[in-house]
Amino acid sequence: MKTLDRRALNRALLARQHLSLRADLSVAEALERLIALQAQSAPAPYFALWTRLKAFTPQDLSDLLEDFTLARGTLMRGTLHIAAAADFTAIRPLIQRGLDRFLTEGGVYGRALAGLDQAEIMAAARELLRRGPLTTAALRDALAARWPGRDPQALAMAARIHLPMLQLPPRGLWGRSGQPTLAAMDDRLAAPKPGLALTDLVRRYLAAFGPASIADAQAWLGLSRLASAFEALRPALAVFQGEDGVALFDLPEADRPPGDAEAPVRFLGEFDNVLLAHEDRTRIMSADHKRRLYTPNGILRAAVLVDGFTAGRWRIEDGKTTSTLCVELFDRPAKAVASAVADEGERLVAFAAKHAGGEVRIQVVDA
Repeated sequence: MKTLDRRALNRALLARQHLSLRADLSVAEALERLIALQAQSAPAPYFALWTRLKAFTPQDLSDLLEDFTLARGTLMRGTLHIAAAADFTAIRPLIQRGLDRFLTEGGVYGRALAGLDQAEIMAAARELLRRGPLTTAALRDALAARWPGRDPQALAMAARIHLPMLQLPPRGLWGRSGQPTLAAMDDRLAAPKPGLALTDLVRRYLAAFGPASIADAQAWLGLSRLASAFEALRPALAVFQGEDGVALFDLPEADRPPGDAEAPVRFLGEFDNVLLAHEDRTRIMSADHKRRLYTPNGILRAAVLVDGFTAGRWRIEDGKTTSTLCVELFDRPAKAVASAVADEGERLVAFAAKHAGGEVRIQVVDA
């Protein structure tokens, strides 16, 4: 069995994610390949597409959210994602058992909901949303009024887990904001087309993030017990092993560039998929860098890739008259690397900064 080292896995991931070469794709075509984009941070999907596509403007994504070609709501691991509407409705039931773990009897929410019929909570939320969209706070308060004395957050969580919902625009639109406002998925999107099976979703995961282990797929999908799906697919998959001996599965025809292939500097937004798509993230982020990229309250900062691996973090500071891209690298860069970071940083400033002609400031940080 062929062994794929860390660099080979890195280059495969970059290629699948259009991070080694920007793709000439529309937003809809990109979402078909990437499955879904993390959206906990409203600007994150815009940065994800900017760094992956040759031609992208924020309005390209905002327009598709406004007309519900794309949907924004809770998907993998109970986190916000943007996906094509047809994918959203098809994927949501496939991952339900993974979402149910948030309400297990031994968990915080499960204990708070003890003795309640959670189907009744879902039905109450469904009836409330049938009357019209509600902010998350209004839905929570309405459920709390129905079950006085119960934890309002737990009631809202039960509703969100059992009843598929969307966050409506203007939330998630570029340069705009608003309170998270919810609608039932069935009220806004067409019924899912039959036919998408869990094995199909696993194949799409491998196409976007492979080669990958069973544990990797489970980590991204937020599902356990995927071994049977991989076994069903095994005759049609290529099988490798990592340097640790763990079996890695992939589509035979998928792109697997050599580990010494060139990798350009790239800027990733907060919670970018490539940093969250595997149980073993060493193919792109070391344990030390993971510590530096996560904030104490669990936010995965915007990251800089150098030679395909995380090398720092970034943020844009918009003042009254000027904008500054602050790049914090974890190690002192070679002159050529610093120049490449600055060049890509200037493109990022042109895309996202409030003021034209913003400055790119690069510094090295110890922690």
